[in-house]
Amino acid sequence: MAQTDEQLLLSSADPFFDDIRPCTDAEVPAELHKICHDQDLLQGIINFRYPLLSRMCPFLLKPLVRQYLVKRCAQIRTISDFQSRVASFMEHVIATTTDGVIFEGFDKLQPGQAYLFISNHRDISMDPAFIDFALYKNGFDTVRIAIGDNLLKSQAATSLMRLNKSFIVQRSIESPRGKLRALTKLSEYIGLSLKEGHSVWIAQREGRAKDGDDRTEASVLKMFHLYGRKLKLSFKDYISTLNLVPVAISYEYDPGDLSKARELQERELNHGEYRKGKMEDLLSIAGGIKGYKGRVKISAGQPIKDGFESPEELAALIDNFIWQHYELFPSALCAAGADAAVSPADKEKFEARLNSYPPELRDRVRAMYARPYLNRKQATEGAAAEV
Repeated sequence: MAQTDEQLLLSSADPFFDDIRPCTDAEVPAELHKICHDQDLLQGIINFRYPLLSRMCPFLLKPLVRQYLVKRCAQIRTISDFQSRVASFMEHVIATTTDGVIFEGFDKLQPGQAYLFISNHRDISMDPAFIDFALYKNGFDTVRIAIGDNLLKSQAATSLMRLNKSFIVQRSIESPRGKLRALTKLSEYIGLSLKEGHSVWIAQREGRAKDGDDRTEASVLKMFHLYGRKLKLSFKDYISTLNLVPVAISYEYDPGDLSKARELQERELNHGEYRKGKMEDLLSIAGGIKGYKGRVKISAGQPIKDGFESPEELAALIDNFIWQHYELFPSALCAAGADAAVSPADKEKFEARLNSYPPELRDRVRAMYARPYLNRKQATEGAAAEV
């Protein structure tokens, strides 16, 4: 379906968005069928669960694994059914990979309202999953999740993400005109979703903050306004209608800290270049889910309605909230050398983790954990200067 620059669509369900939207209830059975019959997924499960047998007789195991998946999916008929399974899985993840999770601020949001949640970004799948779980526990509907098309490396991954209410950010488009069209479509989809009562989550930047430095990209905020411009609204007036809620996501330990440090090291040695492995993003997703996180805190603010005129000023407000509300766990304090009040056990735990890593990467990992402390200091000193 073609769309002119002046044309305004009325619904996020318009066929114009079919290539980026999540699946509908009617499409659930087809997506589940794709998952249950995806050969790469079946082989991956076999390799993980039965490494020895996977080399000896994978052809015997595949039908059994497929049958198991079909049976587990038999009772899932709607997106809501799928999300209930995800909520149950999240309870398991929290119980087995964390030392407890604190949710803050979500109980102060208004039921029935749609919100645009924008958070710092450390983990591909767990960041929106924790926000979803907080909303689920407080009686809210879960969010539509913005994901990059770089994550759609397999049919099973694409189906799982579409079932989990993910919509696609088309990052792989190279031409400037094509990028603008894609961003305008994305902006319109987000705006219409919010207008229809669907909350949305998006990261404050493209890609994770691999160095621990959480900073909002003004380009993300400018993207929101592309639809506002169609509505003839100024940046401030349009953003004020979106119920934009900043969220600070804090992990005591990042399951991906070592892989992030390796990437930063390779970029430095290769003039900014980094060659990502074919399945690297999917492995990062699995590692983030299964890896130890220590204590976790998710803090939501109130919708930002004023205090800004430009994308850059709004980015500063979001950053200040995240820096002020990022929980400085012992790992951050130890890394920053501000560990006077940290227990000997917590100091030993952090140093043991660091010393288990290759020597050439330890300073990078330490700096990664120290950055939130430095950002908090910057935010606090800035607030004091304003007073």
